Amino acid sequence: MKKQNTFIVGAAVTAAVIAAFWLLLVAPGLTGNEINMTRGVTSQSGLAYDLHMIILWVCVVIGVIVFSAMFIAIALHRKSRGHEAAQFTHSTKAEVAWTIIPVLILIVMAVPATRALVNMEVAPETEMTIKITGFQWRWKYEYVEDEIEFVSSLHPDSNAARRLNASGSPTDVENYLLEVDKPLVLPAETKIKFLITADDVIHSWWVPALGWKRDAVPGFINEAWTEILEPGVYRGQCAELCGKDHGFMPIVLNVLPKAEYEAWVRQQQGQALAQK
Repeated sequence: MKKQNTFIVGAAVTAAVIAAFWLLLVAPGLTGNEINMTRGVTSQSGLAYDLHMIILWVCVVIGVIVFSAMFIAIALHRKSRGHEAAQFTHSTKAEVAWTIIPVLILIVMAVPATRALVNMEVAPETEMTIKITGFQWRWKYEYVEDEIEFVSSLHPDSNAARRLNASGSPTDVENYLLEVDKPLVLPAETKIKFLITADDVIHSWWVPALGWKRDAVPGFINEAWTEILEPGVYRGQCAELCGKDHGFMPIVLNVLPKAEYEAWVRQQQGQALAQK
């Protein structure tokens, strides 16, 4: 009977913990209200997501074991049921177990973590290079091979609506404070190298869907690479406090299929020639 009660309590606790995590992490995604880490649209973001989920479920298993043992002890081995606590000063077996087991868990988790870090830091042979320069409070983009460059700033509609005594309301502006006048146009399924720096103070170029960010430091060039797997519009922000208008430095990527991107490049080059 005791074994049966212990099993029932343990199963109930385990089910409750799993149900709680399901409600927190899975159910919101089914309704479009994602609160878990998103997978993103690059190989780096996918590796980071997989690593996150591995570590999350390792923590869930550890939590289930620990809390099940705790609640079983509370429910079935309490003093009111006639149980008395064992008296001992130490347990060599327990000490060895709770040293070796965590070390093994950390080693197992270190393998995918190392793979993800190496993938993010070691760039393969890239197909194009973008130089990004941060200013107060805008971004300059230079397409190194195609000799295209422009400055991307907060969209005029958002810039007007954010000011005191503005005639318009922020609620009337689509993508308020998240839109720019000139987005960074990139091709999908292309390995891209980024050279990131700044011209005045430290900024940080961050688009969550890419799965990484890099500081833009005056006098230094930080490198990054990515391959965006899906066309679409992806938004980011300066992630380093850089002055009074830090919150008004959005980043917008317009990722196009390769054929459309090549047409856009030809259009930009034609406009540049016409202006000369």
